[in-house]
Amino acid sequence: MATNWKLDPAHSEVQFKVKHLMITTVTGYFKKFDVEVTTEGDDFSTATSVVFSADVDSISTNNEQRDTHLKSADFFDAETHGQIVFLGRQFEMTGSDTANLHGDLTIRGVSKPVTVKVELGGIVVDPYGQTKAGFTVEGKISRKEFGLTWNAVTEAGSVVVSDDIKLLAEIQLIKQA
Repeated sequence: MATNWKLDPAHSEVQFKVKHLMITTVTGYFKKFDVEVTTEGDDFSTATSVVFSADVDSISTNNEQRDTHLKSADFFDAETHGQIVFLGRQFEMTGSDTANLHGDLTIRGVSKPVTVKVELGGIVVDPYGQTKAGFTVEGKISRKEFGLTWNAVTEAGSVVVSDDIKLLAEIQLIKQA
C-alpha cells in the first residue's frame, strides 16, 4: 500500500555552500521549501516519488545585498524562475541506511541528472503519535551547468565564486494517515 510522507518544516533545513575568493566558504539556505515522498509502507528503498522544491525568493546568505544579487538575472533569476525542483527517479541502496538518490534537478529552467547521497537517520513515533523519518542529504553540483555563470576576477586572477556548490539538507518527514 502506498504511503505518503510530507515535510516537517520545523525540523528540516536546506543549505548550500560555495567558495568565495577561493579562500572562504559562504553558506546559504532556503527558508521556504517542500518535500513529498511516496513509498510502499515505511521502506524508503521502494520510493516511487520524491519531489523537492525550493522558493528562490526565500534564499538567504545573511547578507541582503548578496541575496538580492543571487535573486537577480545574474544568478537564479527569481522573477522568471521562482522554483528550484528536484524529481527523484531511483533510490539505489548502498548500505542498510544509506542510498544514492538519482533524479533530475531543475534550476533556471535547465534540467540535469543529479545524484545525492542520502542517509536514513531513523524512523520513530514522536510524543504526539506521528511517525517521522529523518534524513541527511549531501551532494555537489556545478552551478555553470544550470546557467549560473556570473563571475568576476580579482586583480590577482582568482575567481570570486567557485563553480562547485555543495548541497546539504536535514529532512524530517511526517507519515500521512
